[in-house]
Formats: sequence, C-alpha cells, structure tokens
Amino acid sequence: MRVIDLSNNTIGGKIHNEVGRLFKLQVLRLSNNSFQGEIPANLSLCANLEHLNVGQNNLSGSIPMEFSSLSKLVEFRAYKNYLRGGIPPFIGNLSSLQTFSFAYNVLGGQIPSALGQLRSLEFLSLGGTKLSGLVPLSLYNLSSMIVFSLAGNELSGSLPTDLFLTLPHLQHLQIYSNQFTGSLPTSLSNASELQKLEVNKNNFTGKVSVNFGGSQRLEWIVIAVNNLGSGDADELDFFKSLVNCMLPNVLGNLSTQLKYFIISNNLLFGEIPLGIGNLISMNHLWMDGNKFTGTIPSDIGNLQKLQRLVLSNNKLSGRLPITLGNLSSVSVMYLDYNRLQGTIPLSIGKCKSLNLLYLSQNNLSGTIPKQLFAISSLSISLNLARNFFIGSLPSEVGNLVHLGKLDLSENKLSGEIPSSLSSCTSLENLYIEGNFFQGIIPTSLSSSRGIQVMDFSQNKLSGPIPKFLENLSLKNLNLSFNDFEGEVPTKGVFANASALSIVGNKRLCGGISKLKLPRCVTKENKKMKRHLAIKMLISMACVILAMTTLSFFLFYWHKSRRKENTSGSYLRKSLLRVSYQMLLKATDGFSSANLIGVGSFGSVYKGILGEEGSIVAVKVLNLQHRGASRSFISECETLKNIRHRNLVKIITSCSSVDFHGNDFKALVYEFMASGNLENWLHDLETDFGQVEIQNLNLLQRINIAIDVACALDYLHHHCPIPVVHCDLKPSNILFDYDMIAHVGDFGLAKFLLEQTNSKQSSLIRIRGTIGYIPPEYGLGSEVSTKGDVYSYGIILLEIITGKRPTDNMFDGVLNLHNYASIAWPNHVLEIADPKLLNNNDEVIGNHNCTPTNRTNECLISMVKLGLACSMELPQERWDISKAISELQLVRDILLGARI
Repeated sequence: MRVIDLSNNTIGGKIHNEVGRLFKLQVLRLSNNSFQGEIPANLSLCANLEHLNVGQNNLSGSIPMEFSSLSKLVEFRAYKNYLRGGIPPFIGNLSSLQTFSFAYNVLGGQIPSALGQLRSLEFLSLGGTKLSGLVPLSLYNLSSMIVFSLAGNELSGSLPTDLFLTLPHLQHLQIYSNQFTGSLPTSLSNASELQKLEVNKNNFTGKVSVNFGGSQRLEWIVIAVNNLGSGDADELDFFKSLVNCMLPNVLGNLSTQLKYFIISNNLLFGEIPLGIGNLISMNHLWMDGNKFTGTIPSDIGNLQKLQRLVLSNNKLSGRLPITLGNLSSVSVMYLDYNRLQGTIPLSIGKCKSLNLLYLSQNNLSGTIPKQLFAISSLSISLNLARNFFIGSLPSEVGNLVHLGKLDLSENKLSGEIPSSLSSCTSLENLYIEGNFFQGIIPTSLSSSRGIQVMDFSQNKLSGPIPKFLENLSLKNLNLSFNDFEGEVPTKGVFANASALSIVGNKRLCGGISKLKLPRCVTKENKKMKRHLAIKMLISMACVILAMTTLSFFLFYWHKSRRKENTSGSYLRKSLLRVSYQMLLKATDGFSSANLIGVGSFGSVYKGILGEEGSIVAVKVLNLQHRGASRSFISECETLKNIRHRNLVKIITSCSSVDFHGNDFKALVYEFMASGNLENWLHDLETDFGQVEIQNLNLLQRINIAIDVACALDYLHHHCPIPVVHCDLKPSNILFDYDMIAHVGDFGLAKFLLEQTNSKQSSLIRIRGTIGYIPPEYGLGSEVSTKGDVYSYGIILLEIITGKRPTDNMFDGVLNLHNYASIAWPNHVLEIADPKLLNNNDEVIGNHNCTPTNRTNECLISMVKLGLACSMELPQERWDISKAISELQLVRDILLGARI
C-alpha cells in the first residue's frame, strides 16, 4: 500500500494504530472527516511517509514526539483540530518538509527557533493557534517561503526591514490580528511576487514609505486598523506607486490585478489620488476612519467591478462626483461622516446593484432626487440623516419595496408624509424625526405589518394619533414634540411606556396611567363646563368692575417702573423663570420620596413643574460644600452654549434665597425617565419614573457607547469653544424613555480656551471621579480632550465586563485596563458581564444571527477600543471620532450589515 486517501467523508472514530504497519505507505490523507482521539504515535513506523494530512477533524492531544523519525515527510497538515502542547522543536529536523499547516488549533506557546532550519519550507500556516512571543529571526531567512501565515495569534515585535529581500518568493503574507509594532518594512518595494498583503489589526505606526512599483502581481492589500500615518504631505504617494505597478510596461496590457484595498481606521492624511480610476479590477475599496481631505476623484467611476465603497468618517469635501452612477456593480456605499456638499447627483439612479447607501452626517443639500428611489435593489438601508435636504419626500419612495431601514432624520424636509410609504413592505425601521413634516400620519401605513421602529418626533404633525398604530408590531414609537391631539390609544406599543414617547404634545389626553396624561373630556363633561362657565362669567363681571377702579390708580405707578423692568420682562419671555417656592412645591418640599440621586455638589429631585405638569429633574446645590458655587456657575456657562441630542438639556436655573434667608441655587433639567448607566450595569434597586429595570443586551450597550461617543465628539470638535467634561462616569450618563443616552453634570467642565499658567496647574484640584480620572491629571497636567477619552475607555470596559474600576479585585498592580488587556483577544468571553451572556437572544437584541461567533467578534473589537481609549499615555489614545467609526462598524457586524 502506497496511498490511502479517505478525505472529504464523514468517517468517525479513532485513527487505527494498525496504519503504522503499512511500512511502504507514502501518502495518508484523512482530512475533512470526524476522526477523534490522538494522532497515533506508531505512524512514525511508516518511514517512507511523505504526505500526511489529517486536517479538519476532531483530533486532540499533541504532536507525537516519535514523528521526529519521519525524515522523508514533505507535507504535514493537521489544521482545524484541537491539538495542544505547542510546536515541538524536532519539527526543525524534518529537513524535507515543504508544507507545515497547523492553523486553527490550540497549540499555545512560542514558535521554536528550530523551524528556521527548514530550508525547503514553502508553506507555513499557523494562524489562530494561540501562539505568543516573538517570531524567530531565523524564520525570516527561509528564502524558499511562498506562504507565510501567522494571523490571529498574540505575536509581537517588529518586522525586519529587509524582510522581502530575505523572502524573495513570498506571495502571501498574513499576520493580521496580532500585536506587531514598528513600521512596515521598506523592502516591500522589492516584493516582486507578492499577491496578498494582510497586516491589519496590529499596532503598526509611521509613514507607509513603500514603492509598490515592482509588485506587478499584487491583488490584495489590507492594512486597516493600525496607527499608520505621519501627517506628511506626501504620505499617500505609495498609492500612486500602486497604480504604476498595476500598469506594467507591456504593450496593450493596461489591466490591473488589485481587487481588495483596505486601509480603514488608521491616521492617514492627504487627498485620494486621482489615479485610483486605473485600478479597474478593484472589488473592495475601504478607506474609512482616516483623515482624508479633498474631493472624491471623478475617475472613481472607472471602477466598474467595484462592489463595496467605504469612505466614511474622513474629512472629504466638495460635491459627489457624477461618475458615481457608473458604479453599476456596487452594492454597498458608505460615504457618511464627511463634509460633502451640494446635491445628490441624478446619476445615482444608475447604481442598479446598490443594497445600502449611507450619506448621513454631511453637508448635502437640495431636494432628494426621484432617481434615488428608482434603485429597486436598495434592501438593507438608505441613510440620509443629518444633512440639509429640503422639499418634500417624493412619492417614488414607495418603489423601495425591499428596503429594511430608511433614515431621513434631522434635515429640513417638509410637506406631508407620502402615503406611498406603505408600499415599502419590507420596512422595519423608519426615522424621519427632526424635520418639518406636517399633516397627519397617513392611514395607508396601517398595512406596514413588519415595521418595528417609527420615529416621527420633532416635526409639525397634527391630528389625532391613528388607532391603527395599536395593531402594528412596533417595538418603539416616538411621536414627541409634534402637535397631536385627542385620546392616546392604550393597546399594542401604547401599553408599554418604555417603548413610547409622546412628550411635547400638549393636547393629548388619556392613555395608560404611566403616561400621566389628563383624562379626556366627554360630551357630558363639556355641558357641565359650559354651565359652570356662564356662572363664572357673571361673577367675573362684578370682579372686573372693582378691578377697573384699582387698575386706574396702579397704572401711573406701573408706568414709572416700566423702564427698569424692560430687561426683566424680555428675560421672562425668553426663559422660564422659577423661584425657590415653585421648586419647593414641584418636589413636594424636596421630599426624600422624590430624591433620585446624590452627587458631589448636591442632590437631584424629581419634580412636576407648572400648570402643564412638566416632569423635570431639579439639582439643588449644597452650597456648604466647597466648590459648589463654582460648579453651579461652570454648569450654567457650559450648558447655555451647547445643544446636542446626547447631552442632557437644561431648562432653567434658580439663584435665590430659601424661607430662612439662606442662599439657594438650583438647576432644572429635562427629566431622564430611564435612570443612569450606573444603575443599569450594577442592579441598584431604584425606581426611575416607574420604568422597569432590565439587563442591557449587547446591541443596547453598543448603542449607548455610540451615543456617549457622539456627545464627546460634539463637545471636543463641534462646539463654538471646545469643552472638556472632566467627570465622565456611568452615573452621569442618563437615559430617556427611548433608552437614548445623554451625558450630564457639567459642574467640572472646562472650556479649552481658558489659560492656566504652569505654576498654578499643580495647585488645581484634580477634576473627576476616582477610577475614571486619567493618570496625567494626578501628575498636575492640565485638562484635555484626551482626559475625557480615557474616562470613556474605562466606561466602555465597564460596559463589557460589568466591573467598576474601583472593584475590590483591583489593587495597586491590577486595574480594569490591565484586567481587560490580559484577556484580549482570546479570553474576552471569560471577562464579559455574565448578564450579557445569559441569553443568546438578549446578547444580540433578538436579531436572527448566530451569537457565538459574531458576538465574540464584537466583544473583542469593543474591548480593543476600550483599551485603545484608556492607554496610560495621552498621545497613544484614540480620538473619539475614530471610536465612533469603530463602534458603528461593530454594530453593523452584529446586525449583519457588513462583511
């Protein structure tokens, strides 16, 4: 017997020891079966064995030491098993070995330097085997190497600068998802046979000083999720060399080979090179999460084979090129979070393969072209939010019968909601909040049986709330801040106060008791009120006669004081004025029953204010506490200058005296009905507006992280004067009825334009809360946006692990950052909050996807993000805008929106 090939079957059981008696056996292939147990040691008796392949089975144990006698072995494959015990050094003595493939096992340990003795080795695959430490330098000298794959381990160190000189035949370099540092080797310029370069998800830094002019076979470049970039004006010159290398000097051969180009989430600057249009074989172009400026080149329309275009979260400006319409094969287009201007080109309607289009968070304007709604393939999402679109929503929107999500929020759209929306039969999420839509909710939407989320808030909609909304399968409905009137339904989504928001509609009545709306007036009540009104009119006539006389005398007195009250009158019209007495009444005498929180400088009470019965939160400053007055001034100064959906809104303030003549200062906020993050993460038994406390699933935690990051991004980068919060912690992250996170408590906030001389800096009281304070503040450094990012990183790790940074398990050596760092990336599930993993449906928010792999991938990414934001040195921390991009990618992965 010379050859046994049983591969690609469903054979189980153990590999029989009797195989070792086949002394003349040269080839044994058992791959892709269900074999169990250990690899028999007596296979070593097959002295003539040249090819051994037991990959993709259920084998366990270690590599038998007896195999050291298999001197003729050319191919040794045991990938995708459960082998342990590390790589034995004797493998380096198998001098004939050309292929060594043990990827996706649990070998562990380090790569033995003896592997560098395999002078004939061409194929090395050790990805996903829990290897750690440095790669032996001797491996980089195996000149016969063609495939070098060490991805998905915990390997560290830097790559030799002459790597591609010592490995001249290398075609595939796969070292992604490790901990490599340093710069990419300049010898990449000599990689003439390289086809795939995958170095993403490491810690590479610096400028990409590579000339790819000699790499004519290059098809795949993935350098995403590193810290590459220098800020130099010429740091994108390597891209030009890519174009040149893909256009070899052969007459008539002007085709290219590059298919994948992924450089996401780095620190790259500059403009997208004009020559990008020459890469006509490109399938995937991912350049998101960098700092690219300038316009999108018009020759991008030459990429006829492009399937995914991802340029989001940069600083791109200018108009969308008309040539986008030439991308007939593109299915996913992310252009959000840039500074793009002008209108959507009509040519967009030619992108007949488009499934997803994100143009949100730009400066686009004009009307939404009807041609956009002619793309019947749009099925995942159309997101045009946070732009400046005007006009009505075209009735052609009904053509998008397969669309799952439509987001038009925060634009300037007007007119009525088109009844044709009901034709979007696959629609699950509809967001049109923050526009100027008017009229009623069209009755045609009663046929939208699959819709789960509707947000019509902050428009000018009117009329009664349609009863048909009770019958829809809605999980969340937001009708707040419109002009709806009449009775609120009580069934369906209207029976769940935590899934419904109707605030800001002053003419509503009825509904369930938790909404605390006035009772609706019946016809009999109207008659009684009419009779009562007549009686009151007669009484009022008598009173008016007496008042007229009194008014005559008061008129002249009032006239003399009109001038001094002019400014006060204006203030009363523009800002709600409240007194100590009003706040005392609103909080039932600052009753402990209404106490909802105690902070560093005061206590917060729930209150019902004014005749309208508005529910508010009243923060009463404890002026006996040192710094409380300064905190009051700081919070007033900060909140009067900022507005954002993820910041707690201040309604007014009160500076007065109480009934005993003591100074009294209070701040009145919009009430956050669903409590704070501290209570949700750590199960404090507190009643927040009668909203039931429950565990947060992974999707909710990601959304909370995005909300908080957006708030910080606004404070740091989009305020008239940059603001540093200085006290970011879970108890200062509050939730409204819809579980949207709002950052509050600006008592320690600081404007960055304020100057503090260095002599005073060490005397400044440390700003923040223990556990969340960045280490540099303790050394006397001035506050900075990097300090907020550190606090955010700690909060993100707390969200995933469920552990406070002040937990008893953390001592002077071990802290929350180190605790997460030790577990990342292979043991993240072991440190995850147990409540997060109790129920698979809850983990992913009841979405139909497999939680085991996708959830683990999301948790790994989130822990990495938390670690990157909470680095000890400020300059090593990520910018918050980069964190937003990464979190949105994590959310899309969880929901299955991206590959």
